[in-house]
Amino acid sequence: MPPFIETHIIQNIAPSNLNRDDTGAPKDAIFGGFRRARLSSQAQKRPVRRFFRESRLIAPQHLGLRTKKVMARLSEMLLTRGREAPDNAIRQALAAIHMKLDDKGEAQYLLFLAEDELARFADLIDRHWDALNIEADGKKSKKDAKSTLPKEVIAEASRILDGGRAADIALFGRMLADLPGANQDAACQVAHSISTHAVERQFDYFTAVDDLATPEESGAAMIDNVEFNSATHYRYAALDPLKLLANLQGDEELALASVRAFIEAFACTLPSGKQNSFAAHNPPAFVGVVLRQKMPINLANAFEQPVFPQRDRALSALSVERLAHQEKTLAQAYGEEGPWAVLDLTGAWDAGGTAVVKLADLAEWAARQAAERYAARG
Repeated sequence: MPPFIETHIIQNIAPSNLNRDDTGAPKDAIFGGFRRARLSSQAQKRPVRRFFRESRLIAPQHLGLRTKKVMARLSEMLLTRGREAPDNAIRQALAAIHMKLDDKGEAQYLLFLAEDELARFADLIDRHWDALNIEADGKKSKKDAKSTLPKEVIAEASRILDGGRAADIALFGRMLADLPGANQDAACQVAHSISTHAVERQFDYFTAVDDLATPEESGAAMIDNVEFNSATHYRYAALDPLKLLANLQGDEELALASVRAFIEAFACTLPSGKQNSFAAHNPPAFVGVVLRQKMPINLANAFEQPVFPQRDRALSALSVERLAHQEKTLAQAYGEEGPWAVLDLTGAWDAGGTAVVKLADLAEWAARQAAERYAARG
């Protein structure tokens, strides 16, 4: 089994509602018989992807887009090439990969496509413009629409969806229902975070006053309440560097940049729900990275018995202490004592490893571990 680069985070988050359920309440879970605060894995991955783009840790051409608006994106690209009214040509080209758009030009489900894949589709349409720019029959089935296309267009279109060396697609994978051959297994697994302690739901009752109210009008113009919680979270992700390299088509430089970017982005981001109301911008107190040689190990069971507050100890420090104890116990039992590097602001970690003082150093340490694995492949 290949090695894994794991990230373990202890993060105390102020009152907030970062990730809510269908009722507007903060997501939670029962763990160890106690209610815990929870952040879903999907809610943690999207801000990582946005951080890649906004911080420019990864070049835009090596990122993906999750969208139904394929027509709009390809139209923009083709208009810059002087191709007017490209809708029919786009529909014909997409029919080559069994993808049919609705009347609004949107896909039937969210697609996760690399910028490079979209650019190559635009190039395909541009080069075969005359053959593709014919009136499409919206009543045709996907099979019938495909049968009218030149064979060279079908062959080339089928080769385009190869992941496009997009770092976020390589990390988090994708599934295309109509094109199983274009599916990509994720190189990175992200756990739902849980609080290290039990939580209770809390409610913020609030009112709002009409700024244009007359002196005769008293009281609030609006009354409502919102649920929130505050919790120390344990967050975990496991990254397979060899799978990442394969997904990126053997591009080692991009794979190492993706490892660095993921470590930094995962530590620096949180879901953004109701942040205008709560502004819970609280960086982690502990970020640890470890190289596992045999199997990934999620240390959440360190908190099966909830951590309980102590008057003279911070919950984050108590949680780091519990995490270190779990690591030492499992490492000895399963022979997984792989090297650690830690950024510990609590001073409570006592399970060894290389101490760093900057997150960038931690990301670089993780990249070196991946580079050594790549070199060992021969």
